[in-house]
Amino acid sequence: MSHAALTVEVAATCETDYATMGAVKDGRGTGSTVDIGGTPAAADDGMRVSVAADPAPDAAGALRWRVTVAPRDSWSVRLRFTRTDVAPITRVAEPSRLRVTADDRRLDALVRTGVEDLDALRHTDGEHVYYAAGSPWYLTLFGRDSLWAARLGLPLGTAVAAGTLRALAARQGVRHDPETDEEPGKILHEVRPADAAHWLPPVYYGTVDATALFVSTAADAYRWGLPATELEPLLPHVERALAWLAGHDGFIAYQSSAKGLANHGWKDSGDGVQHADGRIAKGPLALCEVQGYAYRAAVDGAWLLDAFGRPGAAGWRDWAAGLAERFRAAFWCPGGYPAVALDGAGEQVDSITSNIGHLLGTGLLTAGESARVAGHLAGLRSPFGIRTLAPSSAGYNFLSYHLGSVWPHDTAIGLLGLVRDGHRQDAAAVIRAVLDAAARFDFRLPELFGGDDGPAPYPASCRPQAWAAAAGPAVLTALLGLDADVPAGLLRLAPLSPSPVGAYRVRGLRVGGGELDVSVSAAGAVTVHDGPAGLTIIQS
Repeated sequence: MSHAALTVEVAATCETDYATMGAVKDGRGTGSTVDIGGTPAAADDGMRVSVAADPAPDAAGALRWRVTVAPRDSWSVRLRFTRTDVAPITRVAEPSRLRVTADDRRLDALVRTGVEDLDALRHTDGEHVYYAAGSPWYLTLFGRDSLWAARLGLPLGTAVAAGTLRALAARQGVRHDPETDEEPGKILHEVRPADAAHWLPPVYYGTVDATALFVSTAADAYRWGLPATELEPLLPHVERALAWLAGHDGFIAYQSSAKGLANHGWKDSGDGVQHADGRIAKGPLALCEVQGYAYRAAVDGAWLLDAFGRPGAAGWRDWAAGLAERFRAAFWCPGGYPAVALDGAGEQVDSITSNIGHLLGTGLLTAGESARVAGHLAGLRSPFGIRTLAPSSAGYNFLSYHLGSVWPHDTAIGLLGLVRDGHRQDAAAVIRAVLDAAARFDFRLPELFGGDDGPAPYPASCRPQAWAAAAGPAVLTALLGLDADVPAGLLRLAPLSPSPVGAYRVRGLRVGGGELDVSVSAAGAVTVHDGPAGLTIIQS
């Protein structure tokens, strides 16, 4: 520290190697850098980056300042780097208003952070808004991820669900293309921008579950208040998606392609589907949760067809019933749980996995089967969420990508299923685990983490990540036992009792074009302060 004023010259040099996001993720660089100084610079492929300084430099074109600093004073400069060859990210004009205050203040922080992150991850595809999957690696439109994030985030309103459905419908498969795995009626896996499409096609369809999720997201958005005028144009796409499901022989299955992902379910890593003894399952694979999605999609599709006076509903209900019978005969392992998959030889892939939690609440299971699944899901529960794989499996590794780690969205899906099927004590235990995890990550849940002692962050996790951020609103849906049926004019509340978070109040939960303001006591008693106009609120 000087006792007299100092006058110094400050200069900054800025360089970039213009590495694409795919190259950064893979640890690769271009091998050369470009000095961008104080003016925009361009790469060979047209990418442009500019730097701005506050305070401004003394002269244009150079980051130089002559600075006089008084005793006990300081001076700093802020540099802002902007990529100028692409449109800026669309900001949310009106931030989401969903908030909660609870005796357990961790819930407040989890919901607030999740809502803010979802707002920050809003992107647009033309006029259609969707949640980009995650930062920094996947700031783009996905099928499965964006649909789940919109669906779990329905307490924030139906606008993002509607935009996501429209963006995906615009790219729904129309032909058979083995290069991209496109098929008529199929919903895509992801759209890769040019700077990330270095090994997958720019538009890639290698997903076995997004098509069913598309149908159920449309139905759920309509239940939560998406206007009929916005839902009806999507119905031809719903019918084409249902036809894709019915085009499979027996179960909805996939075979990995040479140029795409090895696995086409949400556990899409190469070793993500294993037998309990550690053998990698060989395709074609029929995943258990995908059959649950397909069952739910057929029932949801039938409901939508009936609601809009279109034919075919009875046939889809019959198709769903047949799928449930086939599932019951083929998937249940001797230990009393569904196999994660059937392999190409029809053998049960017998690992106990979190995938079974996605069957809860779909209607595919009988009450007794649901109870058995809930029991096995409790066995997968770590102190911080639901493990993706049972520790008894040979391939278990708590810090792997899909073989023992905890994914917040996966835990949230299982949580909602537990509530829908009436396993309320199990649901309360999951909520407490999610809050324990959130507190360890400053309430910004990463894409995945090791859920044993720690929890330990997975090194390459996206954070924020859309469907992880949506776990916060999903916890509120579960706590309230909220079931929306806006077309029928009904909103049902059946809060968990006793509450695992003490007394709480929820404000700004959007449903039916209005907002719900409700308090719940620690014992589970409900007080409705304000609700959407035109809806009858039923408490149980």
